[in-house]
Amino acid sequence: MEAYKQEFIEFMVESDVLKFGDFTLKSGRKSPFFMNAGAYVTGSQLHRLGQFYARAIHDNFGLDFDVVFGPAYKGIPLSVITTMALSELYGKEARYCSNRKEVKDHGDTGILLGSNLRDGDRVVIVEDVTTSGKSIEETHPILMQQANVEVVGLMVSLNRMEVGKGGEICALDEVRERYGFPTASIVDMAEVTEHLLNRECQGRVVIDDGVKAALDAYYDQYGAKR
Repeated sequence: MEAYKQEFIEFMVESDVLKFGDFTLKSGRKSPFFMNAGAYVTGSQLHRLGQFYARAIHDNFGLDFDVVFGPAYKGIPLSVITTMALSELYGKEARYCSNRKEVKDHGDTGILLGSNLRDGDRVVIVEDVTTSGKSIEETHPILMQQANVEVVGLMVSLNRMEVGKGGEICALDEVRERYGFPTASIVDMAEVTEHLLNRECQGRVVIDDGVKAALDAYYDQYGAKR
C-alpha cells in the first residue's frame, strides 16, 4: 500500500472523520463504522485533504483535464481544496466548478459556482463517499446540460465496498459501468482494515478483533459480491 494511503487512513482517524461503533446510515443499514467528511474543519486539515485528493487523482487519472467539479454541498470545498493542491503539488492549473442546489436568478445567475463549463472540457468529479450512486445520478445530467464535456473520472475519499442498487457490485463500480468513466477512491475499507487491525493509531487501537468481527459480519451481509 502506498505511503500516502497509510497516511490518509491515519489522518481520517486523527481528524475524527472515521469512527467505529454502532451507526445507522441514511439507507437504514446498521453499520459498525461511519465516515463524515464534514468533520474536516481546520485550515491544516483541509490543506492536507486537498493534497490527498490531488495525489490520488494524479495516480489514477493523470493530469490531462481542465476542471475539478464538486457536487453540492460537500463537494464544493472538496473541489476548491483539490484545485489548490493540484497547483501546489504538480503545477497543474485546473479550474474549480460546483453546482448550486437551486438555480440563482439574479446577480451571478445560473446553477454553477466557480468556472463555467465549456465544450470540450475534461472534468474530474470529487466526492466524499459514494454509498448508493444517487449523487452522480443528480450530478451527471447537470454537467451534460451545461456543455459538451467529458468526465475523466470520479474520485472519492473512501470506498465503503458495499453493494449498490444492483445487489452485486459496489456503488462505485456501478457508477463506472453505468456512465462509462473511471472511478477510484483514495482508500477502500479493505485497505483501512488491513492498516489499522490491532495496530495503535493516535494512541489507541481502533480496529481490534471485536471490531474486525463486526466488520466481517457487516460485509457478509452488505459487501459487494464481485
